[in-house]
Amino acid sequence: MSDVFDALVGQDRAVAALRQHVRHPVHAYLFSGPTGSNVNDAVVAFAAALQCRQFGCGTCESCRKVLQHVDPDVHVAERAGVSWRVDDLREVDRISRRRPLGAGYQVMIINDIDLTVSGAAPSAPALLKSLEEPPTKTIFLLTAEEVSDALDTIVSRCVEIKFQAMSEADLEEALRRDGASAEVAQTAARSAGGNLTRARVLVRDPSLGDRLDTWRSVPEHLKGTASGAARIALEISSAIDAAMAPLEVMHAEEIARRTREAKDVGLRSVGNRKEIEAQFKREERRFRAEELHFGLSVLTGVYRDRMMTALIELEKSGDSTEGRAHYRVSSSLQALDILVETNDRLSTNIDESLLLVDLMLALSQL
Repeated sequence: MSDVFDALVGQDRAVAALRQHVRHPVHAYLFSGPTGSNVNDAVVAFAAALQCRQFGCGTCESCRKVLQHVDPDVHVAERAGVSWRVDDLREVDRISRRRPLGAGYQVMIINDIDLTVSGAAPSAPALLKSLEEPPTKTIFLLTAEEVSDALDTIVSRCVEIKFQAMSEADLEEALRRDGASAEVAQTAARSAGGNLTRARVLVRDPSLGDRLDTWRSVPEHLKGTASGAARIALEISSAIDAAMAPLEVMHAEEIARRTREAKDVGLRSVGNRKEIEAQFKREERRFRAEELHFGLSVLTGVYRDRMMTALIELEKSGDSTEGRAHYRVSSSLQALDILVETNDRLSTNIDESLLLVDLMLALSQL
């Protein structure tokens, strides 16, 4: 018999725990896992199961309301800025103390709680107060990409449900379930780095193959000049711009869908539209960074293959000190070091254009 958890591919252990807990829930759960590991879908599925008399049948009115994001007793709290503010979490606490409008629970979904311990004024104590004094009919569902030691006091008040990065096989299965062809699903899964969210964007991206070719051909087009480096950097940046289009379309479709569903139940508009749009902006920034990491990993593979080929030639020739093969080994090692450094610089919020020009110029000098 199918239920709301069936769509959570590749997370068997987490799903088993959720099916068990939905029958005897506690006041707080922490869903932890890397981006794209199906955490957000799992949270919504669990919220639906909590409101369902059959523990998540997926077809009753209670399930449909939650899955369509129109259940008035399921609240999604999104941070307004880079990190959570104390005032935002105090508002979450205030809402959590209301009585449910329906016969089920009041469910408070709070995303990115790992960002309650960052910023100039950490807000974790405000969240901790809600967890230590929970209202009787309220259940908190928290999410975090990483669980650091700084979150220990919050984690100790929750049942943690751990999710893992998805394998290529699991990603392919999920994409095939979505309706993708075998070939398209395989290409997207290989390029997604275990991230289902990214895979679902890539499967709609007709330019993915061309973008792969662009990154793979970089060493062949480097001419050793600043103008040449700038030209290649601009070409890559334009390719990333094109890669963003499917995600932007998906976000527009999601807003339109939620608007229709809200009107179907008598609401004038989507209640938390600003928060949803802010979340989408963050997802778009993250996707762009992921595209750069993806391209750098492709380029790393190219230079690693060149080095291995040259090493085989050196082994056959028996000469490890001179010749073209020795040069290719040395230059490939230098290129790999440059790529590692560039990957590290991505986390410093450096300007993308400057990063790409610096990278291409450094590689062209080898």
